[in-house]
Amino acid sequence: MRRVIFNQKGGVGKSTITCNLAAISAVEGKKTLVIDLDVQGNSTQYLLGNKVADSDKTIAHFFKDSLGLGLFGGGKEGLDGLIHETPFPNLYVLPSHTDLEGLQSRLESRHKIYKLKEALEKLEGFDQIYIDTPPILNFYSLSALIAAEKCLIPFDCDTFAREALYTLMRAIAEVKADHNEKLEVEGVIVNQYQKQANLPRQLVDELIAEGLPVLETKISTSVKVRESHSDAQPLIHYAPTHKLTEEYRALHLEIHK
Repeated sequence: MRRVIFNQKGGVGKSTITCNLAAISAVEGKKTLVIDLDVQGNSTQYLLGNKVADSDKTIAHFFKDSLGLGLFGGGKEGLDGLIHETPFPNLYVLPSHTDLEGLQSRLESRHKIYKLKEALEKLEGFDQIYIDTPPILNFYSLSALIAAEKCLIPFDCDTFAREALYTLMRAIAEVKADHNEKLEVEGVIVNQYQKQANLPRQLVDELIAEGLPVLETKISTSVKVRESHSDAQPLIHYAPTHKLTEEYRALHLEIHK
């Protein structure tokens, strides 16, 4: 199963959701891969403890190779040699790199938008794949949407985020129609939820009333998230009995029913 976590609005917790769901899949015995397509590399740092300096050991190398800029050229190397083990059993990461930014225009002009999908279809041995994306509909996020089967959309209970959500749903529908008929919106993840506040409850109720696929499990706010980032340990390892970890467990169970 290939899932993309995507929203065009920044700061909604994409990387946190990606890594914590992936970590739970790994703990449950599934060989799991996180692909980090965001040039900021937050998922890479969360799972490895730092960013990868050598671009030849990241997703950037794969895209360079697809342009014929790698050592062998022609995009023949695939993804296998670029995947890193994390400190956590069954959990692997295909790291991001800052070189992605400079490659984007060349990849677009050479129409390499299907290369990631083709490579993932050839990749063997993984039970679950989670793809983290940049907070913009660009070459990399579009590549991820084309390569994925399911899309999870983080939503942070902000009035502006609601308007952006409708725009995003239309964009995903267009990608499905034009590029990937198998793509399905698996659900909207309500993140940074404060159940005691009126506005978040009102916004969520309105989204449900309008027929959006809002997932039942909501992820609350907690300082534990920042602590786990700092310690480079997903919550299932950093604070296995914490309330927030239990919310992520419930979310993982909901999407894997």
